[in-house]
Amino acid sequence: MPTYGTHVARTTTGSDPLVPEPLAAEIIQEAPKASAALSLMRHTTLSAKTQRMPVLDVLPVAYWVGGDTGMKQTSMQQWKNVVLVVEEIACIVPIPEAYLDDADVPLWNEVKPRITEAVGGLIDSAVLWGINKPTTWGESVFVGAGKSQHFVVQGTNTDLGVDVSKLGQQMALTGYTVNGFAAMPGMSWQLVGMRSAQGAPIYQPDMTAGPGGTLYGYDLSEVNNGSWVLGTSGAVMLCGDFSKAIIGMRQDISFKMFTEGVISDDTGKVILNLMQQDSVAMRMTMRLAYACVNPVTIMNPGAAITARWPFGAILPVGATPPGASAISVIQAPPYPYTGSFMAGDPQQMELDNPQETAGEQAQEAALEERAAETAAPTRRTARNPHRDRSE
Repeated sequence: MPTYGTHVARTTTGSDPLVPEPLAAEIIQEAPKASAALSLMRHTTLSAKTQRMPVLDVLPVAYWVGGDTGMKQTSMQQWKNVVLVVEEIACIVPIPEAYLDDADVPLWNEVKPRITEAVGGLIDSAVLWGINKPTTWGESVFVGAGKSQHFVVQGTNTDLGVDVSKLGQQMALTGYTVNGFAAMPGMSWQLVGMRSAQGAPIYQPDMTAGPGGTLYGYDLSEVNNGSWVLGTSGAVMLCGDFSKAIIGMRQDISFKMFTEGVISDDTGKVILNLMQQDSVAMRMTMRLAYACVNPVTIMNPGAAITARWPFGAILPVGATPPGASAISVIQAPPYPYTGSFMAGDPQQMELDNPQETAGEQAQEAALEERAAETAAPTRRTARNPHRDRSE
């Protein structure tokens, strides 16, 4: 029987054993996204684990004097501390040496940007939303906005542009000026078609550089690193005076390579021995602090430090407005001040041992007084030994 349909052909399923398939030395992926908090908030450099910042808390008051001989009244000005406490971010990425040798792409060049992106998302989750926030840090931007009642629910007014302007007006009435916006992914496309009553665009995208733009003349940054909280439990936009939110940098993000050592779990069990198992590990570390200072304002001079807040939020349609409550501000020990005092300053000695009780302090003072009395004759003898012997 004649055969006409047989021939040598390439395999249609899987990889052909005779035809090589080169691997492109490029990975198709999105560009890593940066931290919105690090780009919007005020930065300061820290020289120790803790640092306190004096914040204006009470404003002076002036009075009319009644008549030519009226009594003039007194006034005062007062400050309170806000404490920056440094916390550490870290991760380790181990890769077997054989895999590094056989890979067609430079793996560490692919890993580093993704670690940086993960750091940015972790920071934004903590300082913007309070998710996994260290307990030593003060209130997050969103939570503080809810507790201080600085919010507008989207759709309350004619459109989103008017909602934003109403929130800005609400912030201004409490003495805080809006100078920036953090927004959900895709917000710029929602804003780009909006116009004022005169037909002017309220959102001005940057046509020459990368993504970003200005809303009512102030910078708007979309948070695209996966940290933004969507839905009715989150927000459409956060706004406020970002100079009042402070990132204290103790150590910027750094990488270190290891070819020896072990990786263990929290029980001490060794998970990977780099030398014995021919692996390389990249360790990332970063140390920083966060605090939001909320000084008293001339428009709101009587409010307590736990009631005022320099940020607000546009809540999505269907969100349940949060109730008012006290705002958490880290402003006292157990995080002692680590600034410089003069040597021998009793205030410094007291701060060196914040756990010392009042009884212990009194006992130490009595011992010091007794020691001084005992040492007094010795000092007189050193000055005039003949006189002391005659006495």
